[in-house]
Amino acid sequence: MQMQAALLNEPNGRFQVETVDLDPPQAGEVLVKIAASGVCRSDWRVAIGTAPKPMPIVTGHEGAGIVEAVGPAVTRIKPGDHVAFIWAPACGGCFYCNGGKPNLCETFTPLLATGLQADGKSRLHWRGNPLHILAGLGAFAEYAVVREESCLPIRKDIPLELAAVAGCAVATGVGAAMFTAAVKPGESVAVFGAGGVGLNVIQGARLCGAYPIIAVDANVSKLMPARDFGASHTIIFDDAIVSRVQALTAGRGADQVFEAAGVPALQEVAFEALRPGAQLTLIGTTPDDSRTNLPGANITRTEKVIRGSFYGSCSPRRDVPKLLDLYVAGKLKLRELITKRYRLEQINEAYADLVKGDLARGVIVF
Repeated sequence: MQMQAALLNEPNGRFQVETVDLDPPQAGEVLVKIAASGVCRSDWRVAIGTAPKPMPIVTGHEGAGIVEAVGPAVTRIKPGDHVAFIWAPACGGCFYCNGGKPNLCETFTPLLATGLQADGKSRLHWRGNPLHILAGLGAFAEYAVVREESCLPIRKDIPLELAAVAGCAVATGVGAAMFTAAVKPGESVAVFGAGGVGLNVIQGARLCGAYPIIAVDANVSKLMPARDFGASHTIIFDDAIVSRVQALTAGRGADQVFEAAGVPALQEVAFEALRPGAQLTLIGTTPDDSRTNLPGANITRTEKVIRGSFYGSCSPRRDVPKLLDLYVAGKLKLRELITKRYRLEQINEAYADLVKGDLARGVIVF
């Protein structure tokens, strides 16, 4: 079949929408008609070359849609199902899956890095040549053929654009607070970076009962919604930010600090805002060739802990449905995350808005 997709031919920061060919699903694969795909900074890093991927490529990993067809040997999904995409699928049987860390699955992680399907081939073609896909998905397109393990059936009363962001930004941010850091009631929390993921860290900390919850960002427009998501205090980032966080936390620094922007220099400042004996959780992905300079002697003397958080340390099949249930119960904000909606042909405008800091979350709708 033919369809429209947004391609990256080289890391120059611009997408081009083209007509491409899509093969039918093979064994273990599912054909999904995309309803919505979130505008996430991870795709932008591919576009500008700070996260190198094989090209040409169709990115887009924060997606949701409706199943149109399934290939042989698909057992858990059927046509008509509403699904959210899982960009870090799990095999269920490897060392990490058996150890309760399916987000680190050693079966699928190396496969997804190839940009191809399990048989080493692509289901997407442009001008007779194969196209790669990001995270086994390629959701910046009208349709996608993906592994069954990358699809999560969801309740049909959830708008698909909300399910799309729940499967990435929400799971990553809320999960970082709940599962990676395991924030406790009454703990003080500081979140550096109040974009889509940072806002979800804030509401995850709120659900955990944290106080105070301090949102930090250099862009005042990003701080405006932070209080709606649960921040008790908002602070514009400046040279005095560490002392300002300390002033709100009994002079010691926060019990839990999160860096959600993926900026090495900001990670270093976030470390300084942490009290001795407490934990810094790094969520934002820095450029692949970057380094963060943290003081080893200080870490030793203060017993500060630095942790990474990948996909919010969540188990998507277990946790994303629970997040959607929390939304239905009025305890989790999803609709408020979406700042603006775009058509596929507006994708470059969407990323220009993201770079300017104008979005909590933009969504491509089909």
